[in-house]
Amino acid sequence: MSLSFQAFLAFFPILLAGILLVGLRWPAKRAMPIVFVASFIIALFAWGMPINRIFASTLEGLGVTVSILWIIFGAILLLNTLKHSGALTVIRAGFTNISADRRVQVIIIAWLFGSFIEGASGFGTPAAIAAPLLLGLGFPALGAVIVGMMIQSTPVSFGAVGTPIVIGVTTGLKTDALSMQLEAAGTNWDQFLQLITSEVAIIHGIVGTLIPLFMCMVLTKYFGKNKSWTEGLSIAPFAIFAGLAFTIPYALTGVFLGPEFPSLIGALVGLVIVVTAAKAKFLIPKDTWDFAPAKDWPATWMGDLEIKLENLTDKTSKISLAKAWLPYLLVAIFLVLSRIPQLGISSALKYVTLTISDILGEKGISASFSPLFLPGGIMVMVVLITYFLHNMKAKELSNAISESSKTLLGAGFVLIFTIPMVRILINSGINDFGYDSMPIAMAQWVADTMGNIYPAFAASIGALGAFIAGSNTVSNMMLSQFQFATAVNLGLTGSVFVALQAVGAAAGNMIAIHNVVAASATVGMLGREGIVLRRTILPTLYYVIFAGIIGLIMLYGLDITDKLTVYLNSL
Repeated sequence: MSLSFQAFLAFFPILLAGILLVGLRWPAKRAMPIVFVASFIIALFAWGMPINRIFASTLEGLGVTVSILWIIFGAILLLNTLKHSGALTVIRAGFTNISADRRVQVIIIAWLFGSFIEGASGFGTPAAIAAPLLLGLGFPALGAVIVGMMIQSTPVSFGAVGTPIVIGVTTGLKTDALSMQLEAAGTNWDQFLQLITSEVAIIHGIVGTLIPLFMCMVLTKYFGKNKSWTEGLSIAPFAIFAGLAFTIPYALTGVFLGPEFPSLIGALVGLVIVVTAAKAKFLIPKDTWDFAPAKDWPATWMGDLEIKLENLTDKTSKISLAKAWLPYLLVAIFLVLSRIPQLGISSALKYVTLTISDILGEKGISASFSPLFLPGGIMVMVVLITYFLHNMKAKELSNAISESSKTLLGAGFVLIFTIPMVRILINSGINDFGYDSMPIAMAQWVADTMGNIYPAFAASIGALGAFIAGSNTVSNMMLSQFQFATAVNLGLTGSVFVALQAVGAAAGNMIAIHNVVAASATVGMLGREGIVLRRTILPTLYYVIFAGIIGLIMLYGLDITDKLTVYLNSL
């Protein structure tokens, strides 16, 4: 089979998902079972993947699904708990005191608080926390999911305390042969990884600065009374200021400290600067933008999760703003502490772990579930603390648990088809015909077709990997070696290609189907995944195209890479 036909067959499940979800506007619960069957057939007959390995990959996907549903449950339970305790009403009033402008609120919650959660946890947690929080503050469910997905861009490459770089790139790229080549060139693996980290931070720092503005423009265009891009652009000075408040400390941290803390430090510094500026009305336009009254919203904006905040005056009078925010602060603190290996907390939380290795005897295919270590477990722990902290009644917590459990059924049905499909594609590298895995086949075809202009598409390949896997880390594991080898074949700098891979893989999370399903579930909006994908494809295209242009400039236009290498080696 020719490489072109391999690439087409490998791409067909993705194309089919796009046609059904975006083109025909099918809900994911109808589309994804069909896509799964198509992937199964292609893997079995066209790829020669052993049927035992296909079933093992399916079971592996079901194991991952359990972890994702646990995170969704924790996020919704925390929101419902705060709703019943009265804290959500206090939080909403607190944001009104900072600024009643919805554009300012989305910048603070989604861009900055969401980026902090991404830096601490990753795993799709920012959208799972930010989307329901925005819903509770009065945002339409659809708008909350869309901006929640847009968080999954700039901070993602350094999410979960740097996991996509520290684990993803290292696992996907580091080999004994490469280490020997680096030593022969007078450097080593640690310096090379730091070079990649610096290039990722710089590219993200440039491209990501405009993401807050995109968030505002999406809100005003698709959810405003006047359907206007201009109303989003009118806050451009503040939005760009907020972008820089995050990306400057973020990039500097990446260059000087490494991959673990850029998103965390960038978000913390940005929150202090932006909240202070918002209170002082610095660069904020005189007009205050808001949605139309909720009674005028179309049904497509609405979710099944109701957040009614009325009749809570007695309870809210007893909860201060600091006390209302404390559960979210505890989530952030516990996530950070649990992700620092030196503290030993992660080991203690992972002690309770269910692991199944070599599923059905297939080497390397495994699944694990760590209920305490996963963000879902941490959020459930915070819910229990909140029960006592906010003096809740048992009936109120019981209602929160009941309401949260109902939302899982729809998400579970979709994800039991989506994630197993992903694992089949990723695990298809072992087959009877000696083909590379399906994602590699697609990437190889693009590289062979594009030749010397391939760097413009390197970030898009990373995004494709994340679109399939729903993970920056997994995309980097799959494709870093491919990107580096392509650079060598073209006689270009390998670190830039790997950096573009990591940047593109972050952007691809904005359109990853199972991330969209998970975020939609947190606001009770399953069935409209195609609408979310249509709205997030534009910022994704902006990200990968702009990153590709920067990559071309770094490789062909300026001697940036060599100068950066010399500088880093001198540190």
